[in-house]
Amino acid sequence: MPRFARAGVSTEEISPLHDRAAENLRFIRETMERAGAFTAVPGRGMVLVGLTALLAVLVGPQGVGQPWWVAFWLAEAFLAVSLGGVALVLKARRLSLPLLTGPGRRFFLAFSPPLAVGALLTAVAFRHGLSGLLPGLWLLLYGTAVLCGGAQSVRIVPIMGASFMVLGGAVLFAPALGLAAMAVGFAGLHIVYGVLIARWYGG
Repeated sequence: MPRFARAGVSTEEISPLHDRAAENLRFIRETMERAGAFTAVPGRGMVLVGLTALLAVLVGPQGVGQPWWVAFWLAEAFLAVSLGGVALVLKARRLSLPLLTGPGRRFFLAFSPPLAVGALLTAVAFRHGLSGLLPGLWLLLYGTAVLCGGAQSVRIVPIMGASFMVLGGAVLFAPALGLAAMAVGFAGLHIVYGVLIARWYGG
């Protein structure tokens, strides 16, 4: 006879205890994961960035790779980084999260190198007449930055980065779809993932 039966404890009583213990352990594990993760990634800011990218696709120059097109999208990138940075700082302050220590510092250390590589390759591609490859390169390297930084953040952030990487890698083999891919990536993916992050992780 099982020991809990001899002690007068029924299987029906043991099962709820086990379920509650498992639920408590799951809650503790998720809490510890979030405590060590950078949760200030701004969902609302990403939606705003996505909207500026959508507007850029609609009203900007259509000649992918032309000098004016490159200058226009570099200006859009500067605007997007500025908006995203402000939104990140505001969310971090609201949640009382440090940006220069702990997970925040590790996030930026992992996020920055792929962007620096992207800036270098942009200059090289433009100089050697390969600007038609820029949409794929930008999507791929931005996705790499998000995935690497997302390793220090909540799970949805590296998934977002991987989505950009897949899209960018595909466009490198089909550069004629570059502008449409930028609309799907920099506009669509930012808006979709931004809404999810805002809803699930506090804005």
